[in-house]
Amino acid sequence: MIPVQGYHSKRVGVLGLGRSGLATCAALVAGGATVLAWDDSPEARDRAAAQGITLADLGSVEWHGLDALITSPGIAHLYPAPNRIIAAAMAAGVPVDNDIGLFFRSFATIRTMQFDQPPKVVAVTGSNGKSTTTALIHHVLGAAGRPVQMAGNIGKGVLSIDPPAEAEVVVLELSSYQTELARALTPDIAVFTNLSPDHLDRHGGMGGYFAAKRRLFAEGGPDRAVIGVDEAEGRFLAGQLGEAPEDARVIRISSGQKLVGPGWNVFARKGFLSEYRHGRQVVAIDLRPFKGLPGAHNYQNACAAYAVARSLGLAPRLIEDALASFTGLPHRSQFVAEAAGVAYVNDSKATNVESAAKALQAFERIRWIAGGLGKDGGIAALAPHLDRVSKAYLIGHSARDFALQLGDTPHQICETIDKAVACAMAEAQPGETVLLAPAAASFDQFADFEARGEAFMAAVRTGLANAG
Repeated sequence: MIPVQGYHSKRVGVLGLGRSGLATCAALVAGGATVLAWDDSPEARDRAAAQGITLADLGSVEWHGLDALITSPGIAHLYPAPNRIIAAAMAAGVPVDNDIGLFFRSFATIRTMQFDQPPKVVAVTGSNGKSTTTALIHHVLGAAGRPVQMAGNIGKGVLSIDPPAEAEVVVLELSSYQTELARALTPDIAVFTNLSPDHLDRHGGMGGYFAAKRRLFAEGGPDRAVIGVDEAEGRFLAGQLGEAPEDARVIRISSGQKLVGPGWNVFARKGFLSEYRHGRQVVAIDLRPFKGLPGAHNYQNACAAYAVARSLGLAPRLIEDALASFTGLPHRSQFVAEAAGVAYVNDSKATNVESAAKALQAFERIRWIAGGLGKDGGIAALAPHLDRVSKAYLIGHSARDFALQLGDTPHQICETIDKAVACAMAEAQPGETVLLAPAAASFDQFADFEARGEAFMAAVRTGLANAG
């Protein structure tokens, strides 16, 4: 646990008692604060009370008696409308923060301890690839023997990690909800993967969404910024941070385009990762054999992780070996098995057309399992990628709607994931990939995308066992 600094003997309200809220309460108490906590869910309040947390309805407190309000990231504080409790705190002039702000405020105190090599923080944000990039950085550093912890949107809550040791690296995945409100943001290295429309209701549009991401760089002033420049926003951000074209404090990364110029660039083209400095290539790595990193979107994740690792002093050969041993995150382009020349890949996290498009582009010949609780527009936007699909096997609530959007692509309505896997396995030919990339939410048949991915993998294993 990271005891929160700066709140000793102060009274602090905590709104939201999920994973991060409970960790925040414990860390505040450990730092000497008095905590009054609330959640609208009776079940959440019961879990908190069982842990000895003092409950108080923050909707009826006297705000002049509280020094701060700490809110969970999922609770709206501005758009589309602020939560009533947050609005009351702001009206009373009570500072509002989140666990990310508390973490960086407290981590600054840890840095002042007598370390020969102080611990560092790497923070990763962006629209897509945050989790994989964060996990990949964690994996590369661990494989190289560096002490490392992972937290934030992935792994533990930020205040639940162990106090960092000498030369340790803490790798954080941060969402726009977290970066927008945090009152302190001071990473040593900050990563911006990419930007595509998401959470626009919470940020008042695309400009607000980008502004929330940009705070990690503009407010934090990292020593080094790793910036994906495949979108206009990334190019703008890199241009704002660099003092000159050759400024090595900014590392530009790309998947698909060669980056030129005198600065520090890392990019992937045709499956090869290249590092360029001062306009000259210094490293090339063939990513194509790495089963844990299929497709252009994962090549971008590899470029980001490589750039971070190089910034921390790792040798290219060590990084290459670690990239090769990465097996991928569960349910994100996860390699499951290969039999009779057919590969099986679980990308249950591909819950929208943007992520499904990236999955489809990662493989040449696909037996595609798709469907679930479809979103506005269905899968019409995937038409440019259907030439890779040998046949689609459709499941769930939107199966028939998806079928109407497939045009001439062969397809079969299977309803259940078990039937879809069985049919795909029976028809797949050597060199093809049976891919679960639903392009839809899971809530029609499963509790979450993880449960859907587990069902896919179980069906594959059962099918292979019966065949063998």
